[in-house]
Amino acid sequence: MSASHPSLRRPFGPTSFAGAHTALITPFQEGKVDWAGLKKLVEFQINQGINGLVSVGTTGESPTLDYSEHIEVIQRTVEYAAGKVPVMAGTGSNSTKEALELTKQADAVGADAFLLVAPYYNKPSQEGLFRHFALLAEATPKPIVLYSIPGRCGIEITVETVVRLRQKYSNIIGIKEAGGQVEKAARLVKECDHDFLVLSGDDSLTLPFAEVGAQGIISVASNLIPKQVTELATLSRTRRFAEAQVLHQKLADLFKVLFIEPNPVPVKHAMQRAGIIASAEVRLPLCEMQVANRQQVDKVVDATLALFR
Repeated sequence: MSASHPSLRRPFGPTSFAGAHTALITPFQEGKVDWAGLKKLVEFQINQGINGLVSVGTTGESPTLDYSEHIEVIQRTVEYAAGKVPVMAGTGSNSTKEALELTKQADAVGADAFLLVAPYYNKPSQEGLFRHFALLAEATPKPIVLYSIPGRCGIEITVETVVRLRQKYSNIIGIKEAGGQVEKAARLVKECDHDFLVLSGDDSLTLPFAEVGAQGIISVASNLIPKQVTELATLSRTRRFAEAQVLHQKLADLFKVLFIEPNPVPVKHAMQRAGIIASAEVRLPLCEMQVANRQQVDKVVDATLALFR
């Protein structure tokens, strides 16, 4: 179904955003977006059973996509997904005006939901964060997932601010929590209502987060192994923790090595090695991996993929 007719697509309810969602890489070839490669990647994800897709987050190299590329990647991802899984669009910015415009444009091309990162670099107060997200929530009736990643933004979205936003805006349905704090995930689960989604932003914390009540993962590793990451999320969500632990242990080395250099450099290399994308190309200021790190990624990727053949 064409993304030019988003009104014809069935809406995805808030529960559709639990489980495993891939923070999609953006494939490049010779400096340009590889549209055929993106289509192949989306189809691979869906065929492997992923619950949903996130288009143009940090893993999609949003900082180095220009505005028209940003919107076109979202539009084409929606088109290629063809309503089979929800597409969450990364439309955050450290400028509220820019985030508002990106969200409106992504809405117009058929995104099902929006992933909104905390404004970075300018380090607003919690009151500033509340007002920023409030304006965005008022701009669309579609679901919004907040994104707290203090390691990249320099600030976090506190539990108190999340609760305040959720109480006022029902379309703020969840948070991607990438601060590495299991105790914060537990507080979010406890202090927000039952329908609010807490999603891990770290593959290695999918299971620990689920043990305190989180409902899924926005994953980098699932670019490479969507089937296994989806299975881990399902086992964890359904509290089959013994089985989840076995699978987690099989994937733990991969989860670690994919962040040996800045994301998405290692995962793109791994995907090229596995034949999922044609090129591991990234845009400056990101660059290719150091030789020793590349060899380490190769070793772990080969060993992990061999476990599931």
